[in-house]
Amino acid sequence: MLDIDSLVRVHVDALIAAQNDMGVCDAIRRNTPVGKPEAMSAPHLPNVAGIHPTVPVSAQNPEPLTEAPAAPGAFLQDRLAGWVSDLTTLHELTERLTGTRTLDTALREVLEAGAALVGAGRGLLVLEPDDGRGPAATVGLGLAHAELGHIETVPRGATSYGRILDGLPDATGPLAQRDLFADESTDPRLREVAARLGYAASYALPLATPAAGRLGAAVWLYDEPAEPLERQRHLVGLYARYATEHLARLLELERARADVRVVNEELLPSRLPRVPGVRLAAAHRPAARGGGDWYDALPLPDGALGLSVGSVGGSGPGAVAAMGRMRSSLRAYAVMEGEDPVAVLSDLELLLRLTEPSRSATALFAYCEPAVRTVLLSGAGHTPPLVTGDRRTEYVETTLSAPLGMLACWEAPSVEITAEPGETLLLYTDGLLRRTGDSTDRAFARLRSAAAGVPKAARRDPASVVDHVLRTVLPEGPGTADDTEDVVLLAAHFD
Repeated sequence: MLDIDSLVRVHVDALIAAQNDMGVCDAIRRNTPVGKPEAMSAPHLPNVAGIHPTVPVSAQNPEPLTEAPAAPGAFLQDRLAGWVSDLTTLHELTERLTGTRTLDTALREVLEAGAALVGAGRGLLVLEPDDGRGPAATVGLGLAHAELGHIETVPRGATSYGRILDGLPDATGPLAQRDLFADESTDPRLREVAARLGYAASYALPLATPAAGRLGAAVWLYDEPAEPLERQRHLVGLYARYATEHLARLLELERARADVRVVNEELLPSRLPRVPGVRLAAAHRPAARGGGDWYDALPLPDGALGLSVGSVGGSGPGAVAAMGRMRSSLRAYAVMEGEDPVAVLSDLELLLRLTEPSRSATALFAYCEPAVRTVLLSGAGHTPPLVTGDRRTEYVETTLSAPLGMLACWEAPSVEITAEPGETLLLYTDGLLRRTGDSTDRAFARLRSAAAGVPKAARRDPASVVDHVLRTVLPEGPGTADDTEDVVLLAAHFD
C-alpha cells in the first residue's frame, strides 16, 4: 500500500498529465481509449462532468456552501475523478463524431455534442467555408425552420456567429453574451428576436484550425442569463478543434462527389429529342461516388428513334469516364446500323474488348418506329424492359445473354414488340432494383407493381410515370437506400 506522500505524488502527476492540452488532443485524435470506471460507460449521451445538458447552467452551479476543509488526498482524488470524467466524455463524443459519414449528419452531431458540453438546450451551426467554394448550410438544434429564419433577419454584424464568419477582429475566439437584455449594446433587432424565441444568452465558437481554415461557427442559446463555466469552455474548445478537422475531411469529400456528379450529368443528354408519335422522360439518380449508368435517345433517319440504357462495372471517376466513352461509341454505331440492334451491340462489345479488356458492361439498345409503334431491341446481360398501360403491365421476354466483355464473341437474337396506343415502355438499369434492398425476385415484383399502380390520369404523361415509379420503388428516409448504386429510368410513351 502507498503511503500518503506517494499517493499525493501520484494524484499530482495525474492532474498535470490530464491538464496538458496537447496530451489531451493527442489522445482524442488517436481515439486512444481512456481508462474509466464501468459506471461511466453509459450508452446514451453522457452528462459532462456531472452537468445535464437540459438544465440551465445557473441552476447547476449553486452557490457553494461553507464546509469543513477536505483532506488533501480527498481533494486531489475528486479533481482526478473530474478530469477522468471529462476525458471519458470527450472520447465518447469524438467517437460518435468519427462515425458520421456525411456532412449533414456530422454538422448535427457537432451541434448536439456542443450543446451537451456547454449546458445549452438550443443552438445553430452555420457552415460557410472562408475559401468561398462552399457548400454553405445552416442547421438548427431545437429551432424550427421559421425560427432560424427569424434569427437570420438580425443584421449579420449584430450576431456573435456573424462576426465570427465575417472575420472581425473581436471574433477570433469564443464570444459569450451572458445577458442579451441587460447589455445596452445589444442590437434592437437581436433583442426583439431573442424575446420572441425565448432565449436570453448565447455562446458562440468558431469552427477553425490553422490547417483547415475557418469553416463556420456554432452558437448555443440559453433560456436564461448564463454562460459556460471555464471547465466547460475548455472541453468544448478541445472538441471543436477535433470536430473542425473532421468536418474539413467530409467537406473535401463532398466537394469531390459534387464534381463527379457534375461530370456525370454533363455526359448524359441535356435534353431528350422530340419525335412524332412518342414522348420521352428520364431520371438519373447518381451514386454517391459516381457510377457508370447511362441512358440515351437518338433521332434516326425515317422518323425512327434509338433508345439505349447501360451500366459500366465499377464506380468512381473511372467508371464515369468509361460510361462516357461507351455512350458516345454506341451513338456512333446506332447512326450507322441502328435498325439492327444486334449489330450495334456487337460492335460495342468488340470496341470494349479491344480498348478496355479488363472492364465489363451491360447494355440494351432499342430501335423504335413510332409511326407503327414497333420496337426491335437487343440486350447484353441487361434487365428486361417493362411495358405498362391500361390493359397490361408485363416484362418483355428477352434472350438471356452475357454482359459485354465477358465472352470472346458476343451475340444474341433481337426481340420485336408492338406497343398499343397509350402504352409506355420503361428501360432501366439494375441499380433501380438493387437500391430497393430486396431480393431480385421481390425487386422485380415491386417494380411491376409500381408501374401497374400509376394513376390513370398520369399514364399519358411519361414524366409522371417515371416520378411515380421512382417514389414507389425506392425506399425513403436517411439510411434506407443504397446510394452506392446508380439509378437510370427511361420512359417512352406511344401516342
